[in-house]
Amino acid sequence: MEDLYSKLGASSTKEDVHLAIQSLDKGIAPNAFCKVLPDILGGDSNFINAMHADGAGTKSILAYLYWKETGDLSVWRGIAQDALVMNIDDLLCIGAKNNFVVSSTIGRNKRIIPAEVIKEIIEGTEEFCNSMRELGINMIFAGGETADVGDLVQTVIVDSNSTVRFPKTELIDASKIISGNCIVGLSSSGKASYENGFNSGISSNGITLARHTLLNHQYGIDFPECSDSYVLKNGGYSGRFKLTDSPLFQSKSLGKALLSPTRTYAPLIKALVENLPAKSISGIIHNTGGAFSKVKKFISNASIHKKVEWPIPEIFTLIQQESKISWKEMFQTFNCGVRLEIYCTEEVAKQICTIARQFEIDAWIIGEVYSTVGQEVILRSTDQEWRL
Repeated sequence: MEDLYSKLGASSTKEDVHLAIQSLDKGIAPNAFCKVLPDILGGDSNFINAMHADGAGTKSILAYLYWKETGDLSVWRGIAQDALVMNIDDLLCIGAKNNFVVSSTIGRNKRIIPAEVIKEIIEGTEEFCNSMRELGINMIFAGGETADVGDLVQTVIVDSNSTVRFPKTELIDASKIISGNCIVGLSSSGKASYENGFNSGISSNGITLARHTLLNHQYGIDFPECSDSYVLKNGGYSGRFKLTDSPLFQSKSLGKALLSPTRTYAPLIKALVENLPAKSISGIIHNTGGAFSKVKKFISNASIHKKVEWPIPEIFTLIQQESKISWKEMFQTFNCGVRLEIYCTEEVAKQICTIARQFEIDAWIIGEVYSTVGQEVILRSTDQEWRL
C-alpha cells in the first residue's frame, strides 16, 4: 500500500534516485555515509576530500507562509541554517569536524520572493558560519548563486553544498559497524548550549507530510503557489491548524515549532573525535531520508535492534495524531527525536552520553547490533515491534 508521504509527491526512501546513481563510482570508501575521494585538492595521499550537496527542501514553503501571515522575515535565516546543516551533519558522519567551505544556491520566483527575503537568507548563511567559528569550527562561506527561475520554481528553493579536506586516519566508515556495538541516540529537540532557543526537533525531513496534514485547507486556497494542484485536490492541506495556532505546550506557535532550525551536532562531534580514543566510533548515521531505516544502506550482515524508550517530542506525536499514519511510517519519515546515531562499544557509549550532557544535549543508549545474513532494522516499544 502506498504510504501517505508518497501520495503527497515525496519519498523517504528515494528508490528511483538510488536506482539512477547505482552505477556511479562510490569513491574510496564505498560504504561510508558520504562519498569519499582521494585528496584531489591537496595531492597528499594521507588526506581525503568530500563534498556534499543538500538543502532545506519544502521547509522554505513553511517559511514563506509564516512570513506572509506574520511579516516575520527572521524565519528565512533559519532556512539558511537548515540548508547548511543538512550538508555539514552528513559530513560529520565520515569524521569531518572542521574547515568546511560552504556555498549556497537559491532559486526563486522574483515576482513572489523580493530582495529582502534573499538578503535574510544570505545574511543567515553568513551568520551561521560566524556562529560556528565562534565555537571553534572553521566554516567559510564562499558565496553562491541566486537564480531567477520563476518558470521553474513557484516560490523559492534554498540549497547549499560543503567541501572538506581532512586526514585519512580520521575517516569514520559505517561499514565498520559490527555485532556487539551499542547505539547512542542524540536528541534533536530541547535547547543545546549553543542554540538560541528551544528546538522542536523537526529538522528538514518529512516537512511535506507535516505541512499537508497539520495546516488548514485555506492555505492551499489563499496561497496556490505553495502546493501542487494535484496534491491539493487529493488531500493536500487537510489539517486543522493555522501557523499562528499554539497546539503545543513548548512552543509559542505551530509555525515556530515547524520552523525550528535544524540542529547541528558539529560542536559535539568535534569534542567527541578530539576526546575519545582513535577509532572508538564504528559509525555515525544521520537519520534524514529514511530516518530509522537509513542505516540499512551502509551495513552488511547486521541486525540493528532499537528500543523506543526516549521521549518522543510533541511535534511528532501531533503529526501522528492528526495524520493517523502508522508509527512505522513515522519512524521511516521523521527522526522522532533522535537525529544522529553513533555506533560504538558500551564503554564508549557511556562516555558519549556524558560529553553530550556538557552541551545540554540529551543522549541515550537506544539499541545494539547483532549478526545476521543481510541487513535488517527492528524497532521496538513497550508493546509494538516494527521491521523497517
